[in-house]
Amino acid sequence: MEPMSEENRLGDYLRARRELVTPADMGLPVHGIRRVPGLRREEVALLAGISSDYYLRLEQGRDRNPSAQVLDALARVLLLDDTATAYLHQLAAPRARRRPSRRPAVPPATAQLLQSVGLPAFVTDRTLDVIAVNPLASALVPSVRVGENRLRSFFLDPAERDLHADWSHTAAQCVAVFRRRLGSDVDDPRVVRLVGELSLASAEFRKVWARHDVRPVVDKPIRMNHPQVGELSLTLSKLDVDGPDGLMLAAYHAAPGSEDAERLALLASLTTQQARRATEPARHGVSGGAERRPGRADGRPGRAEIRLDGPRPTT
Repeated sequence: MEPMSEENRLGDYLRARRELVTPADMGLPVHGIRRVPGLRREEVALLAGISSDYYLRLEQGRDRNPSAQVLDALARVLLLDDTATAYLHQLAAPRARRRPSRRPAVPPATAQLLQSVGLPAFVTDRTLDVIAVNPLASALVPSVRVGENRLRSFFLDPAERDLHADWSHTAAQCVAVFRRRLGSDVDDPRVVRLVGELSLASAEFRKVWARHDVRPVVDKPIRMNHPQVGELSLTLSKLDVDGPDGLMLAAYHAAPGSEDAERLALLASLTTQQARRATEPARHGVSGGAERRPGRADGRPGRAEIRLDGPRPTT
């Protein structure tokens, strides 16, 4: 299990990313058998223009105040993109005091949007707990329910794996976005418990988490094999929700006029019909012991539309 080190987040990240860069990536010759994956510490130091001893202190957490120039040089050597470079700087910055955890509330306008948007949509908090969802989202992805965690569902729910045609890629992206949203605040008790649970239960999660990948929140294609409407190629878009709680609104949508849009509309129709049937009054009778019977073909009530229970009186 990859430890959630509160004391050496920067060093953990540098070591994980160093192990993913090969000498060939940096144009270095390879002689003999290498006993370490990726670059050696001294190779990183040489390419970044810093001393080997200083880099060792950074990885071991004995120096925690590298300059922005040093961080940029390390980012170049470790082949970090803009998002990962920003994350590296964030890890090295002084940490603000963490506020006590509290359950976030969905703004009323966002809750109203969920019910009126006409797309499968849901809201998650910083730890990817689902805190609001509309019926179409649950029909599309049954594990998207209030109280469920998207990471836990991805890695521990077999139905989620069956639903996503590109499960491995989608799950890895989910982890990378999760780490990016957390920033340096990986010691939140809820995060520690979640990562510990998933690390013990899922070898795939341990492998992905150990890479320390970070990804920006961008639109991404999603391919599904839905049991009711078949194959779907959708886009998952995510938007930040105003407020201090780090909430995010996610919505699935299809290209207008496409076969995927038609299948998504079919699923919406099926979901509406199911909800309507669930809320219809029982047809076994009406108040007062009366039973409704069909009316006339012209829509006007027939003579025998309502029959009182019991035998008809004789005259």
